[in-house]
Amino acid sequence: MARTASRMLPLGRPIPRFELMEPLTGRRRALPEPGHPALVMFLCNHCPYVVHIREQLLVVAHRAVDAGIAVVAINSNSIVTHPEDGPEAMAALAGREGWRFPFLFDEHQEVAHAFGAACTPDLFLFGPEGLFYRGQFDDARPGSPLPVTGSDLSGAIDSLVAGAAAPADQWPSLGCNIKWHPAR
Repeated sequence: MARTASRMLPLGRPIPRFELMEPLTGRRRALPEPGHPALVMFLCNHCPYVVHIREQLLVVAHRAVDAGIAVVAINSNSIVTHPEDGPEAMAALAGREGWRFPFLFDEHQEVAHAFGAACTPDLFLFGPEGLFYRGQFDDARPGSPLPVTGSDLSGAIDSLVAGAAAPADQWPSLGCNIKWHPAR
């Protein structure tokens, strides 16, 4: 596992447009039009950082869905190097855990590049004016005694829904690097 930080892109950046396959349903999915609030999460099945927060992340993501925010998870890992992150395993995970948002497969890694995603988890919350929050879920890490709360992302969602300003303090996410396709 290569410990990698998110890139902390500039706030206000517009959401990249994309359409990807959802392995659970076999349908192609896209986000709503720009201006609609959206939470885009780069995740994968095997990353210990994602596994560590996943139970609480689902609680926070489902709360965002209930608040009218479009939520998607995207797996951009290479299945050449990490077959355990492939579409079949993604569908099984999302189905078993009852995800109420799509888990999309970025086979060609173009969406990860468009977002500037660097790690899993890498979290991007967009509001009507563009990128509102990017960064960590909370301070918890695998092996740390800190509880998994989702406080950073939850606070950002609460601010967005309330029409408040973006959180002043935003800290990079930390996780496994995205597993890029091998050079040819």
